[in-house]
Amino acid sequence: MAERVHLVSLGCPKNRVDSEVMVGQLLADGFEFVDDPADADVIVVNTCSFIGPATEESVDTVLEMAGYKDTGHCRKLVVTGCMVQRFGRALEDELPEVDHFLGTGEYHRIAAVLKARDGAEPRSYVDTPLYIHDELAPRISSWRPHSAYLKISEGCDHRCAFCIIPKLRGRLRSRTIPSLVSEARSLAEQGVVELNLVSQDSTAYGRDLGDGSDLGGLLRALCRVEGIEWIRLHYAYPIGLPESLLRAMAEEEKVCAYLDIPLQHASGAMLKAMRRGVTRAGQERILDRVRRFVPDVTLRTTFIVGFPGETDADFAELMDFVEAQRFDRVGVFTYQPEEGTPAATLPGQVPDAVKRERQRLLMERQAAISAERLQRFVGQRMTVLVDGPSDVHPEVLAARSRGQAPEVDGCVFLDGPPASVAAGRFVEVDITQAADHDLVGRVVG
Repeated sequence: MAERVHLVSLGCPKNRVDSEVMVGQLLADGFEFVDDPADADVIVVNTCSFIGPATEESVDTVLEMAGYKDTGHCRKLVVTGCMVQRFGRALEDELPEVDHFLGTGEYHRIAAVLKARDGAEPRSYVDTPLYIHDELAPRISSWRPHSAYLKISEGCDHRCAFCIIPKLRGRLRSRTIPSLVSEARSLAEQGVVELNLVSQDSTAYGRDLGDGSDLGGLLRALCRVEGIEWIRLHYAYPIGLPESLLRAMAEEEKVCAYLDIPLQHASGAMLKAMRRGVTRAGQERILDRVRRFVPDVTLRTTFIVGFPGETDADFAELMDFVEAQRFDRVGVFTYQPEEGTPAATLPGQVPDAVKRERQRLLMERQAAISAERLQRFVGQRMTVLVDGPSDVHPEVLAARSRGQAPEVDGCVFLDGPPASVAAGRFVEVDITQAADHDLVGRVVG
């Protein structure tokens, strides 16, 4: 009888891809998957440790799953991912309930570890992350059948003062264009029509390959994959955006005019302290260049408030920047000091209450900007991709436009009888209403 596995995936879409590769490998090796951890012989937790709350969630989840060793069928608990990479073999003493630990560059070992007799495999595999899966690695989607994340590279060569990612994921490692095109074809054959390209630093894609590969060439190659209709880019570091990317976005119908470009702040003092390598004026020039090439681009960004030394004047400059730039989407995070990062030891740590208030004020301002930006679509007709029943209102179908990425942006609620509109279909809608983050549209025909 095949052993039954339950896998919990925490954190970002990049982690989700790693989890899907592990699922594909285990299915290929004869394991079965179950939705209920109480029914599982083996439980795998793929952890996140980007910030403190993510580490806490990971630990809580591991301890919860460990309980099934007593109350369920579980005989083996395996923990993988960023938390393992961050804390290494120290977790062996901290979490005695866990049988094996695999770092971020070791997830390809999952089948061998699960099949091994007790004691036959080392308890921990944690080393410098070097591995990145390719098109030959089996992968099973755990998400909507019509949409998928495609990891184009792994690791990051930047050294931002607040970020632990280079320590968790290693240096930049790009996949080749033929490898990514092959995986895209496989996903299309499974019914995927939308690709969301992810990595730690998408802007740097191809620099390590030494063969001239860059984002523009990758996007144009992916556009030739039959069945893929929308391609969207995430996590583009602002410095060094290749012109080939902007030209492909402007010229290729399948490439959504959408750019997720994390900026983190606008004050010169904060950008310098964060080690971002750019000034406010530099960021403004970058954004002007993007808009010049792609006038109708949807821009998403993220900011950190409460970074050490952030004054009222620094925050006021950030507010002014957001007001002036009129971003379509903004995420705001409060700074969390992370052990092992330069920022954790900086003077001038900002009180938590001040961080939360600045986050509230910035999100409130952005909500008004977002509502204003969305209002321009009322009365227009647009193509949307149907996702299925809304998570918030299950009786209503939710869809997304080219300018709305899954999970992080708003959606288009469909007005009218939903029975004939299947998930994964592209439909035309007339936009009738706009809210702070969402739209309402009536299906045409």
